Amino acid sequence: MPAARPLAPLRTLVMSGSSLAVLGTAHQVVNRTVLRRPPTSPPPVAAPVSILVPARDEAHRIAPTLRSLLAQRGLDDAEILVLDDRSSDGTAEVARRAGEGDPRLRVLPGRTPPPGALGKPHACGQLTAAARGEILVFVDADVVLAPDAVAAAVAVLRGPEPLALLCPWPRQVVAGPLARLVQPLLAWSWLTTLPLRVAERSGRSSMALANGQFLLVEAGALARAGGWDAVRGAVLDDIALARAVRRSGGRTGVADGSALASCRMYDSGRDLHDGYRKSLWAAFGSPLGSVGVAAALLLVYVVPPVAALSGSRVGATGYAAAVAGRLLASRFCAAPTRWDAAAHPVSVLAMVGLLVSSWVGRLRGTLQWKGRSL
Repeated sequence: MPAARPLAPLRTLVMSGSSLAVLGTAHQVVNRTVLRRPPTSPPPVAAPVSILVPARDEAHRIAPTLRSLLAQRGLDDAEILVLDDRSSDGTAEVARRAGEGDPRLRVLPGRTPPPGALGKPHACGQLTAAARGEILVFVDADVVLAPDAVAAAVAVLRGPEPLALLCPWPRQVVAGPLARLVQPLLAWSWLTTLPLRVAERSGRSSMALANGQFLLVEAGALARAGGWDAVRGAVLDDIALARAVRRSGGRTGVADGSALASCRMYDSGRDLHDGYRKSLWAAFGSPLGSVGVAAALLLVYVVPPVAALSGSRVGATGYAAAVAGRLLASRFCAAPTRWDAAAHPVSVLAMVGLLVSSWVGRLRGTLQWKGRSL
């Protein structure tokens, strides 16, 4: 019996991790019942809408995005503005050809960001200054919208429980092994950890959630928050903007945008690594916060399956709960498989590895994105 004592701390870790995994999946079930869902047949939008696309070196993929924007239904008064953010690959010309002379689409030349401003918030600020809409819809150049996407999203934004800022979360299109491991964690993470309706009603900026791939904001609310200039140096500009809107008194929230929009963020594992590396360091506030999050992920989603390999039923229960949670979140990732969910511990290890790489780049001052230092 004395020989078993050293195993007691390990059993405690397995029990703790497995219990938290079960609670996380149960919480995700609750979140799925309260998540805002856009109407399938939205009413027409009478208010003027500006659809704004920041684009830097996006010639290879912006055309499908713009065709989907020009095909939007139910918008009585809409404009589409593309900001060519100093591209070197002919993005502006591709965008003009995609518009086929449609007067609703205009391509604007971008200015170089001044010191202290990062590229995307600076581009979005220029688009905002040129827009005339009451509702501003920001769409990344790698996003394709369904025909009723904007009208359906506006119906949520200005619905019975109106918001100042809304992010209909798109479905992620994955390419390659690393993307299959990492991209599904985007929606899974907030579905598992963030109490959505509590977060919506809370004014705390720490509970703000946003995704700049497809983001709607009331123009007046954006102005009260200080505009994009208020987040000019933020690497995670979408979350920073949501926090700024909250600080100015506006409510922010997310909706199920899996049927409204799809996004293929990265074309290769190298692109994904570089994309996460540039910004993941900023996700958890500080090095200490990042260490805490990494430790929690390993405890909850790696320790139990490792224990299950040695015959632990408690560990097997925690692992099963984690896989069930991944399956529940699969609607937000295109072409998921059960094997992807079963590889959840490997996904977590990959994310922790990216987090470490991001902090190494941050501390060394070597982070860049699209030719610009961060």
